Amino acid sequence: MTIARLAAAFLAFVSILTASVPAAAAGERPIRVGLVTFLSGPGAGPFGIPAKNAADLIFDALEAGSVPAPYQTKGFGGNPIEVVTIDESGGTTNVVAQFRALVQQRKVDLVIGYVSSGSCLAVAPTAEELRTLTVFFDCGTPRIFEEHSYHYVFRTAAHATMDNVGAALYVRDHLPDAVRIAGINQNYAWGQDSWRDFEASIRKLDPKVEIVNSQMPKLFAGQYGTEISALLASRPDLLHTSLWGGDLEAFILQAAPRELFRKSPVVLTAGETELHRLEGKIPDGTIVGARGPHAEFAPDNALNRWFRAAYEKRFHMSPVFTCYHMAQAIFGVKAAYERARAAAGGARPDTEAIISAFEGLAFETPSGTTRMALGHGHQGVQPTAYGRTKMVDGHMTITDITVYPADVVNPPEGVTSEDWIRSGFGH
Repeated sequence: MTIARLAAAFLAFVSILTASVPAAAAGERPIRVGLVTFLSGPGAGPFGIPAKNAADLIFDALEAGSVPAPYQTKGFGGNPIEVVTIDESGGTTNVVAQFRALVQQRKVDLVIGYVSSGSCLAVAPTAEELRTLTVFFDCGTPRIFEEHSYHYVFRTAAHATMDNVGAALYVRDHLPDAVRIAGINQNYAWGQDSWRDFEASIRKLDPKVEIVNSQMPKLFAGQYGTEISALLASRPDLLHTSLWGGDLEAFILQAAPRELFRKSPVVLTAGETELHRLEGKIPDGTIVGARGPHAEFAPDNALNRWFRAAYEKRFHMSPVFTCYHMAQAIFGVKAAYERARAAAGGARPDTEAIISAFEGLAFETPSGTTRMALGHGHQGVQPTAYGRTKMVDGHMTITDITVYPADVVNPPEGVTSEDWIRSGFGH
């Protein structure tokens, strides 16, 4: 064979190889993801850092192509991923400034983030202004999409109405004689909405209910002696709280010596994160939720078996519900990106194409199927579950688990949470 023929054969071979490689491997720039969660302060230990750990694990696995189906493709549609992580701490003014910096200076393509409902309420209008795809992974206030319509903002976790309707249903199913109800919830969007929805739901389910006390300490107050005294004096049949993170830890530790949980059954709508951190401090019979079918309540599917085992191997602890919320967000973005890329014939999709693919999407997660069914396809829904704590052989377990389907605990599209609860949950 002549040198000319050898050269031609070599070039033909190279062209075949190049054609078989995804476009992303042929020099496309990485997809830059801004990741925001609490890395310091009282929201970090129980919520923010576990969520970041989950993100690190999943992004590394995606780069290695080691995630089970349907997410075995490397990166996002073959594109490598570059993550820019920042701390959510510092108040809403700082959070918005940091968001702007991520978009305008760090040049991220999209943002996944935010634990605090206050952060989400502040960031959403800015995301619209900067036309940046933004996926809220954890914050719970239903106000995000019930008071506004957003194009660039999505939330893959269900909102807090689900948590509190589910809690009310569980109380009626398991503690039907509880009629004197009290609450302690943080005095900002998350706590206000949580108490509003629980109070309205329990009253709708049982007209005999009497609200005997409602405490609203400020976010990250840390000290609850006065509130605990007031709750003890009111002698409720049941105490509801949506406290989370460092606030919930402090409340439990301060309430334990005064036996508040033993004198009144307590429902912790976001309590799953403390089950093992405060093992032995939470009395048997405490009602606990995980903001959906996460962690102790997660289904037995291939993604969950992989995720839980990989997380425990890497971090030597079990993943809490914020880890599952982070997984929902990342897998939601990946599913939407790859759907958009397929629709574009393999070309890199732009933000508008990803948004179109994301709207109304149903996708698989370690927690089961998430459906983007509310907020014009921008708000996710899932089932939820509650159970009661019980120490067995020195370890915290969950008993009496009840799962409530998504359409039982989430309002339908176009109906606000308040109106849906007031109407008797659509019945």
